[in-house]
Amino acid sequence: MNVTNCTDPLAEFQYHLFPAVYILALVVGLPGNLAAFFVFTFRITPRTAFSVYISNLALADIGILCTLPFRIHYHLNRNNWIFGNSACLLTGTLYFANIYMSICFMTCICVDRYVATVHPHTYLRLRGPRYSLAVSVVLWSVAGVAILIFILMGPLTIGDESLGQSCFENFARAEWEKRLRLFSILGLVFGSLVPSVIILVCYPLAARRISMIKTQTAQKAVGVIYTILAITLLCFLPNHVVYLLHLLQRLDIIQSCPTRDAIYSARRVTMALVTLNTCLDPVLYYMTTSHFSWEDLKRTWLWGTVSRRRGVYTIT
Repeated sequence: MNVTNCTDPLAEFQYHLFPAVYILALVVGLPGNLAAFFVFTFRITPRTAFSVYISNLALADIGILCTLPFRIHYHLNRNNWIFGNSACLLTGTLYFANIYMSICFMTCICVDRYVATVHPHTYLRLRGPRYSLAVSVVLWSVAGVAILIFILMGPLTIGDESLGQSCFENFARAEWEKRLRLFSILGLVFGSLVPSVIILVCYPLAARRISMIKTQTAQKAVGVIYTILAITLLCFLPNHVVYLLHLLQRLDIIQSCPTRDAIYSARRVTMALVTLNTCLDPVLYYMTTSHFSWEDLKRTWLWGTVSRRRGVYTIT
């Protein structure tokens, strides 16, 4: 219970919304991301910074998708977790950590395209995979350390147990004070706000520069930029804004009960939207290759091989 003595809100629609979105993500996103990870990791030659970031983005999406069966059961069971505290802590941490990793690698792709467009001479020196591999290792290492610290701090304690065994929600105030406040603030700043600002500033600048070049390749590059901007605006930005409001609520800066109820409902919707990113990213993978088709994705998913009729894949 918070200091405003507001009753805990209930959003009945979430028990249908989350399972529907998560099942869609599994059916559409998992095959696409598995195929893209295989192709961009093992078939793209020569390796470039761009292909490294795409591989890692696909890997982060796969990490999100692997936790969804647990979350589908949780919401179908009316937010009552039956798999134990350890499973909740592990799957919940992996789910949110990989969402942040997905955002970070989207940002890396943004910076890579911006440098390639606006500073081409600099990009020629950085185009190889060495620097992108180093960046990827650093990002995964930071995420791994954060996950380890979070898990080693012990099981999460929930608030009102009459609502059922919650998982990664309905936290006790002591739990919020102990670790969630710090992790939430760091995640909001470095995993949400900073990447969003970079994407929303760099990509329009790159698009304006590329749009001056009247070639088919340039126009395709603009299409890639607009695709990432659309994914950011649809999936990530609403989640970031609502999460900021949620944080202000948890800090008791927002105390109005109707406003808190609205934030709770909006948080349900935006958490579902951010998962749809895993469905839209395969569209990005498709657009970034010059000899890549959905038929190749189908072959990769079904048989684990890619047709070699077209030769070596290249990235535009």
